[in-house]
Amino acid sequence: MQASNKTTAPRPIELALLVSVFFVAACGLLYELAAATMASYVLGDSVLQFSTIIGSYLFAMGIGSFLSRFFERQLPAHFLRIELLVALAGGFLPVVLFLCHTTMPDSFRLMLYGMVFLVGMLVGLEIPLVMRILKRNVQLKELVSQVLTFDSLGALAVSMAFPLLLVPQLGLVRTGLLFGLLNAMVAFWALWLFRFELRHFQAHLVATICTFAVLLIGLLLSDRFTTWAEDKMYQDKVVFATTSPYQRIVLTNAPGEGRAGYRLFLNGNLQFAERDEYRYHEALVHPAMAAVTGAKKVAVLGGGDGMAVREILKYPSVESVTLVELDPEMTLQFSTQTMLRKLNKEALHSPKLKIINTDAFNWLETTAEVFDVIVVDFPDPTNFAIGKLYTNAFYGLLDQRLSASGYAVIQTTSPLVARKSYWTVVQTIESAGLTATPYHAHVPSFGEWGFVLASRRPYRLPTKLPEDLRFLNLASLPLLFDFPQDMGRVPAQVNRLSNQVLVTTYEMEWGRIAF
Repeated sequence: MQASNKTTAPRPIELALLVSVFFVAACGLLYELAAATMASYVLGDSVLQFSTIIGSYLFAMGIGSFLSRFFERQLPAHFLRIELLVALAGGFLPVVLFLCHTTMPDSFRLMLYGMVFLVGMLVGLEIPLVMRILKRNVQLKELVSQVLTFDSLGALAVSMAFPLLLVPQLGLVRTGLLFGLLNAMVAFWALWLFRFELRHFQAHLVATICTFAVLLIGLLLSDRFTTWAEDKMYQDKVVFATTSPYQRIVLTNAPGEGRAGYRLFLNGNLQFAERDEYRYHEALVHPAMAAVTGAKKVAVLGGGDGMAVREILKYPSVESVTLVELDPEMTLQFSTQTMLRKLNKEALHSPKLKIINTDAFNWLETTAEVFDVIVVDFPDPTNFAIGKLYTNAFYGLLDQRLSASGYAVIQTTSPLVARKSYWTVVQTIESAGLTATPYHAHVPSFGEWGFVLASRRPYRLPTKLPEDLRFLNLASLPLLFDFPQDMGRVPAQVNRLSNQVLVTTYEMEWGRIAF
């Protein structure tokens, strides 16, 4: 009976080590997620980035586990040193990557995978050392089950907290530094547990205190660092920045005659510039709205900045506008920040507007409403999560929600820079049984930009436009539908959920291939 208790009930020191396993696993997974998230922000294509980062990290952990066999003596001392190295390398991982992207963008991939390999190898060393320390007093069967249990619990805790709490509330930089401090606290814990085994206790204590202090200073200065780095990255002064579970939202300002004014960036990609956004949004909205006589019900998919809604509300016949925006942070900021409310002219406070924060694909599948005009204003298809919103399955759902005489309009990409991508969207719309009418407009901040009208009938040019437009008029409107030779139609595949060819084509044409 006593032997049974001895093998199943861990002693305090063993329980303390198992708790350390929990935090080691949590911190290790956090660094892996932080690297993959930073890569997806900078390089796009989140599926590819997460896959390659996770694969590289696990490979590095395997190498670390293999190397652990060469640590034979003074295992607690080795564990303590490795813990401090993980704290520094993992805690500063987002900082180093952010700094590299800002100052040496050409070296970003090398630094990314170098840091991932370093942290993964160090984490791979930790768990085997803990198991070998525990093995002195715990039977193998109990040892493996207990370590794996605490390891899994730590990974579960971080996988839930990372997207729901840590990134939205703290951001990547502060999250990394906070977990670096947790690693340093584990080192303090190990220092106390093995205080009688360590030969150079004072040296280990000084190293642990210094590591903790460096990480703490980094955490306290993280806001200043982030502001400096983003100012340098975006050139103009950052006036507002926040991180949601879906994206990094940054607003910059360059006031003055001929300057861009306010500019919005999502994950580093420009969404609009105050100087010329009216060209984009007038071209996006009015060819469709003006072609429908007396449009009453309108839906906007994406467009959480409220600019498209602003243009739609210029039509007195409109009775209701439904804005479907995935990220509630976008609609919150553009309905509460004074500077942003001026840009959309209080459009998000219109009594005609209903805001729904959900995935547009899922919303189209579940809603029974039918609309006279649907404006589709999604970001470009830089990854598969956005790419699904450019598939024939999505356009088939769009068709079901469109009235018989209605029009949908889809912002696409540049038919000049990404010619095949643009005509892939046209081909995909046609494959869903809709008539596609392509057109383009020049927006200085973006260059030549493309749009596509989708309907069940041939498009007819409107005979009337709102009077207060700055870009479009009846004389210039037909010019939008004329394509010169270098933007003319080229053969393209249908973008399906099963192939997502548009994402690959887009990345190739915009010169953002991950490898």
